[in-house]
Amino acid sequence: MTNPLVPPAGPRRVLALAQLANSVGDGAYYVTSALYFTHVVGLAPARVGLGLTLAWAVGSLVGVPLGRLADRRGPRGTAVLLALATGLAVASFLVVRGFVPFVAAACAYAAAQSGLAAARQALLAGLVPAGERTGLLAHLQSTLNAGLAVGAGLGGLALHAGTRAAYLGVFALDAASFLLCAALLLRLPSPPAAGVTRRHGTGVLRDRPYVLVTLLNTVLLLRMPLLSLGVPLWITERTSAPAWLVSALFVLNTVVVMVFQVRTARGVTGLASATRAIRRSGLVMLASCAVFALSSGAPPWIAAGILVAGAVLQVVAEMQQSAGSWQLGLDLAPADRVGEYQGFFGTGVTVARTMGPLVLTALLVGWGTPGWLLLGVLMLGASYGTGPAARWAATRTADGDTGRGRARGRDSGTAVVAENRPVTQPSKARLPAT
Repeated sequence: MTNPLVPPAGPRRVLALAQLANSVGDGAYYVTSALYFTHVVGLAPARVGLGLTLAWAVGSLVGVPLGRLADRRGPRGTAVLLALATGLAVASFLVVRGFVPFVAAACAYAAAQSGLAAARQALLAGLVPAGERTGLLAHLQSTLNAGLAVGAGLGGLALHAGTRAAYLGVFALDAASFLLCAALLLRLPSPPAAGVTRRHGTGVLRDRPYVLVTLLNTVLLLRMPLLSLGVPLWITERTSAPAWLVSALFVLNTVVVMVFQVRTARGVTGLASATRAIRRSGLVMLASCAVFALSSGAPPWIAAGILVAGAVLQVVAEMQQSAGSWQLGLDLAPADRVGEYQGFFGTGVTVARTMGPLVLTALLVGWGTPGWLLLGVLMLGASYGTGPAARWAATRTADGDTGRGRARGRDSGTAVVAENRPVTQPSKARLPAT
């Protein structure tokens, strides 16, 4: 049986080890950073939120040019440099003492993370055959969840200690994890740079079909802040379920993804199977939203059971959507511009995490049950719209900017872009990846 955490030996396993290295550090960082900046550095929570919003806005803007750099200069060298840059940015948090230095360090961190995600995707595309990429991405997603869980446990120890030294130790650990990630990436063979020529500044934005696929995927990615913000607010504001259930549902999600993501992604090998998986995810997500809505007004333990059922449906939808979107994001990109296109595709995560809190708070806390149903219908519509958008992207006219060669998807007669594809994955941080 395939181990969900251990890909076959060779480049795949090295990519997984690199993912594991920096996800442990990130897990510790995620659970301690907010308290560090507020309790140790002394920043107001509102200023921390503003700084992080600005930082991820910058990160979403630089992902495309840094991905383009990976295409031109080679994905391995670019990924190594950006992993080192991320580690340096995390280390700079150790000396932050005010708001402006905090924003500068956060912007450097977000920019390096966004670029690293795009470069890793381009590196994966250069090392792994097209039909095997989604399976490897599933391995990396499982590895990511395992690393985040271990890191969160280490971060919990620092929170329990509550000392400045404990917090600084977490940041030092995260910085070191990116140095280890860079060292591991150096062990990989170096795919040749795509050697793309300079194009118009808008680049991928001129590829309207791919932009549409990315937009629809961004809607589906509202599931990310749903688990971290929407469901916790719903539990505490609209149900009688115990507050500790928030943590239990998060653990449930992490464990299920770690164990079952590889199995879920096994059947996704081309355009047709990817769009089918995404359509199924929309149906399951609608069911999940309807079940979550039923928890309002129920007695505490009945509400808790309903919420667990909704969370199970939600994680099933998440795994299906992840597998389908990984396949589409890579296969619909021209082979000589994978880094640039993945830099753009990855902005969906940033946009969903930035806009998601506003949307989910208004729908779920403000509207209650109708809000849940509207959210489910919105996701169902986006999932069913992805199929036609992906087929448009796969068959678009070669215009010199978006795709000049075509190849057949393994499970479909629909054409997908595959010009100059080498014969020989990323990260979740998210990336799915970092």
